[in-house]
Amino acid sequence: MRGALQCRGVSIYAVSAVVIWSTTAALVKSLLTAIPTYEALFVSSLAGCLFLIIMQLVRGGGRVFRAYDVRGYAAMAGLGFLGIFLYSGLYYYGLSQLASQEACILNYLWPMMIVLFSALLLGEKVTVRTAAALLLSFSGVVVLTLGREGHAEGDALLGTAACVTAALCYGLFCVLNKRQNMDQTVVMTVAWGVTALCALPVTLLTETWVPLSWTQWPGMLWFGVFVNGVGYLWWAMALQRAKNSAAVANLAYFVPLLSLVVSAVTLREELSSAALLALVLIMGGILLQNMRRHER
Repeated sequence: MRGALQCRGVSIYAVSAVVIWSTTAALVKSLLTAIPTYEALFVSSLAGCLFLIIMQLVRGGGRVFRAYDVRGYAAMAGLGFLGIFLYSGLYYYGLSQLASQEACILNYLWPMMIVLFSALLLGEKVTVRTAAALLLSFSGVVVLTLGREGHAEGDALLGTAACVTAALCYGLFCVLNKRQNMDQTVVMTVAWGVTALCALPVTLLTETWVPLSWTQWPGMLWFGVFVNGVGYLWWAMALQRAKNSAAVANLAYFVPLLSLVVSAVTLREELSSAALLALVLIMGGILLQNMRRHER
């Protein structure tokens, strides 16, 4: 009974994060048309960090923050730099160079990266069927990259490389974070704080600061508080409590499907045949891996 409740709790956290994240591609794409990349990253990261601090203080005070020493916070800062700052910066750049549907699908290779790094660092078994699922999903990237239909708005090669590297960074972050087994509210608070600190000098040195209008603040706050603060925290909690990382990682592949719909509706982006075929291949890899688990 307890195991079933724990499994249900993991699913609720993961599915809730998936629903929130489905708004990311279209939201970031629309914001980046008017706001410089690292300015948007700084503002949204700061909002996420402050929200998590306030939430923790209201919920249980600051005792949990005093439970870690300098070494613990250094580890959290390193995780935040790898999995949040680098990941977000690379993904935002990819979104600025590609159509959101392309960047979203490429970015969501990170669940497969979780499977790979879980096998390498956590000793989780990768079967032949799992390997086939990985190859099937990666074939979707090949189809998308080679089959663009004129939707790229910038440097397609650099945009693709940025999204794939971002996926690698976040996949590694998720696995290292699970291995550390630290309080996820503290980890994500530090991660978003480090991201804000890193993004601020970058935007001041390389970009022209653009004041946000009153119509842009709601989108930025949604992105900072819910997508960053709530979404990443719930995902980290789901992954931390899961017995098998691949089982949770699979759920993330519903985000591109939802994101394609959101982008088509809000940004009026036409769904290309290459994007749809790539999505079918990627989802096929997930279904193949799910079949492996159901057969046990």
